Amino acid sequence: MRRKSFVEIEAAQKLWGDLPQTAMDSLMGLVKRFGISVSLGDVQYLDGRWYITHSGLLQIAQRRRCSGLRTSLLTKFCDSAASRWVFRATVYKSARSKGFVGYGDADPSNTSPLVRGAEMRVAETRAVNRALRKAYGIGLCSVEELGSFSAPQKSLAATPHSNGHPGSNGSSNGQPRLRDQLCVLIRQHNLDPSLVKAYAADFCGTATLKEASRDLVETFVSTLADEAAKDRDALVCKLNSYSLQPEEVKQ
Repeated sequence: MRRKSFVEIEAAQKLWGDLPQTAMDSLMGLVKRFGISVSLGDVQYLDGRWYITHSGLLQIAQRRRCSGLRTSLLTKFCDSAASRWVFRATVYKSARSKGFVGYGDADPSNTSPLVRGAEMRVAETRAVNRALRKAYGIGLCSVEELGSFSAPQKSLAATPHSNGHPGSNGSSNGQPRLRDQLCVLIRQHNLDPSLVKAYAADFCGTATLKEASRDLVETFVSTLADEAAKDRDALVCKLNSYSLQPEEVKQ
């Protein structure tokens, strides 16, 4: 287990750079208790904190032999015209379990423009995540529940020189970096990172994504999220149309 913890720390540092000791200690604890895997996208490191992902929660439930999961739409609290949806989710750890209940809501006021039109799915995912966190005693908030991640990203575009570097993907206002948002989308929709990079470079008209301006990257992230939410299969077909050569896949 100690070896696995070091492997996961190395994987995390490749994704997010040098981590503070407190973050590494927290990650080691998560690996030991829940078998968390960074490489499988079980967690995300955003704004100095760890967050569990939907796929990570499902992996934990599967490893703990979860007996069942049920979701229901609470229609009396919903308003389709306003794109407001509320779900109740119940997780059954065993056949005799009475169930652990979680609620999730979503509407345009608490979701990002990146997922506009997919509020119903966001609400159900949030409900499932909360129920799973209760069932297995997971104190980490999930990425999909984040209000800060869901907030409009106009402030990001207003800081083109964040972290002192023109075109930087960093953020000094508490919002996740564009790079982190892109990583979340890739893991959430199980996309091929290399193909996404090729698509991004083509979309931005640059040789590599890092050469693109911040505004272009922000527009690409928004476009990718919209395409994934509306029709993931069509997006995958588009990504597969990119014929990648090794030299084209650059960090």
